[in-house]
Amino acid sequence: MPNPQFLVLFGSQTGTAQDVSERLGREARRRRLGCRVQALDSYPVVNLINEPLVIFVCATTGQGDPPDNMKNFWRFIFRKNLPTTALCQMEFAVLGLGDSSYTKFNFVAKKLHRRLLQLGGSALLPVCLGDDQHELGPDAAVDPWLRDLWDRVLSLLPPPPDLAEIPPGVPLPSKFTLLFLQEAPSMGSEGQQVAYPGSQEPPSESKPFLAPMISNQRVTGPSHFQDVRLIEFDISGSGISFAAGDVVLIQPSNSAAHVQQFCQVLGLDPDQLFTLQPREPDVSCPTRLPQPCSMRHLVSHYLDIASVPRRSFFELLACLSLHELEREKLLEFSSAQGQEELFEYCNRPRRTILEVLCDFPHTAAAIPPDYLLDLIPAIRPRAFSIASSMLAHPSRLQILVAVVQFQTRLKEPRRGLCSSWLASLDPGQGPVRVPLWVRPGSLAFPQTPDTPVIMVGPGTGVAPFRAAIQERVAQGQTRNFLFFGCRWRDQDFYWEAEWQELETRECLTLVPAFSREQEQKVYVQHRLRELGSLVWELLDRQGAYFYLAGNAKSMPADVSEALMSIFQEDGGLCSPDAAAYLARLQRTQRFQTETWA
Repeated sequence: MPNPQFLVLFGSQTGTAQDVSERLGREARRRRLGCRVQALDSYPVVNLINEPLVIFVCATTGQGDPPDNMKNFWRFIFRKNLPTTALCQMEFAVLGLGDSSYTKFNFVAKKLHRRLLQLGGSALLPVCLGDDQHELGPDAAVDPWLRDLWDRVLSLLPPPPDLAEIPPGVPLPSKFTLLFLQEAPSMGSEGQQVAYPGSQEPPSESKPFLAPMISNQRVTGPSHFQDVRLIEFDISGSGISFAAGDVVLIQPSNSAAHVQQFCQVLGLDPDQLFTLQPREPDVSCPTRLPQPCSMRHLVSHYLDIASVPRRSFFELLACLSLHELEREKLLEFSSAQGQEELFEYCNRPRRTILEVLCDFPHTAAAIPPDYLLDLIPAIRPRAFSIASSMLAHPSRLQILVAVVQFQTRLKEPRRGLCSSWLASLDPGQGPVRVPLWVRPGSLAFPQTPDTPVIMVGPGTGVAPFRAAIQERVAQGQTRNFLFFGCRWRDQDFYWEAEWQELETRECLTLVPAFSREQEQKVYVQHRLRELGSLVWELLDRQGAYFYLAGNAKSMPADVSEALMSIFQEDGGLCSPDAAAYLARLQRTQRFQTETWA
C-alpha cells in the first residue's frame, strides 16, 4: 500500500454512504494516498484512539436512527465512561447523508460530529449535510465539501513527491482479477454458502438459510391497484428463532431474462467458470460467491444490474470506454456540470444499470470482466417485518409483501427487485427455496401481562402487529388495540377474518379506517382523534405502550400531530407540556416506530 494513510468508516443502509466512501478511497488512490475503507461495525472501534485521520460517512435512517452496520459502533461511542481525551490524537470529518423531508434530517451525522468533539477529536471541516431532496441529490453538498476536504487532507498528508496524481480519465486497477477456467472442475460448488438444517450457528448474511416457500398468496382483491402477497416459509431445523418485532432479511436474485440480456450486451458466456483473485493483500473475496463461480451465478445472484446506477458507475464506465461518442457522453454524465442532465436521464425515470449498458452498446461490449465487481454494486438484502409468531405458527415464518411496480416515462414499468422476484416464485410448480436470515427489529413489546398496547399500522405496516397480537394472545395478554388503515374494506383489509375472530374472543379492539369509502378521506390519525379520550386513558392512566409502523413519508408526522392534539384536548396539557409528554414516551420506549421509505 502507498503511504501516508488515513481511514474512511461508513454506516450505510441503502448503499449510498458505502458508494461515497468508496469514491473517497478511489480519489485517495489517485492522489497516491493509502486509504482503508470499512463498514463501522467491521472496524475494531477500540483502535480509534490510534488513528490520526478518520473520515466518517454515515446515513440517517427512519426517524433519526443509525444504519444497521453501525449500531454496535453507535452504542460504544456513546458510552458514558469514555474519557473526554479518548480521541485527542485524532483529526476527523463527518459526511452525512439524509433526507430533509424527515424531521430528524442528518441526525446521525450531526450527533456523531458533536460526540467526536466531546471525546477530544479535532474537526477538519464542519459536518457535510447531503440531502436526497435536493434536485441534484446529495452530490450538491458532497462535491464542494470533498474539494475542501482534499485541501485539508493533502496539507496534513502530503503525497510522495516522486509520484504524480493519476488523472481522472485513467482507470485505477480493478479490485479483483477473474481467472477463467478452461474446463469445469471435477467438483464445482455452484451454490452460495448456506446454513443447513441442524447446523450449529444461526443463519446470517454470509450463511443464509435456504427456506422452502410453502405458499405465496395474493391477499388484495383482483381489481385492487396493488398486488400484496402473504408468503409463508418453512424454517424447520434452521436454528432461526424470532419474537414479535423482529425482521427477516431476504437475498433476492435477478430475473433470468435480465441475466440473459446482460450477458448478451457484454458478450459474456453465462456458463464460463472463473475464480476471483484480489489484487490487494487486505481485500478478501465476497463470501456470497462460490469459488469457482459461473458468470450466470455472478450475474443472477450478485451483481445488482436492476438498480439505478450512481455517478461513480458513469465515472468508471467513461474510463473504460473506447468509443469516442459514447465516452464523451459518459464523461459529461460523470462531471459536476452534467449532474442535472444525468438526473433527467437516469434518476428521474429510474433507468437501470442494464438499460444504461444497452444505451451504450460499444462501451458495454468492451468492458473487461475484471471490472464487473468495481462497476456494479452487489445486490443488497431486503428487510421485511415478520408477520407471524412462533407461538401461533411453530417452524413457520410469514411476511406481507407489497409488490413494487410503477410507471415512469420509460416504456417498461419499474419493478422492485425483491418483491417482483418473490411474487414470481410459485411453490405450486415445484420446490422453491429462498435465502434468508433474521435480525432483531426496532420494536420491542412489554412482557408485563396487564400492560395495554396501542398499535397503529396502516397498509403493510400492520405486519409486525399481527406477529405481536398472535404472540400476546398466546401468552394470555388481551389488552390489544389495533388502528388499521386501508383503502377499501373488500380490497385490502388484510386478515379481516382473523381480527374479527379475536374481537369475538375479546382479545383485540380493532379500529379500522377505510380511506376511500366516503367522500372525505379517513386515515388512522382521524380514528385516533375520534377515540382521543380512550387513547389518553390508556397512555396516562394505564401505562400503555404506543407503536407505529408503515410508510415513513407523512404518516408518522400526522400520527404524532394527532397525539399532540389528544394530549391537549383530552389530557388538558398546554402545547409545550404535550410536546414534553410525547418526548418522554419516546425516551422511555413507550412510543416506538418502525417506518420505511
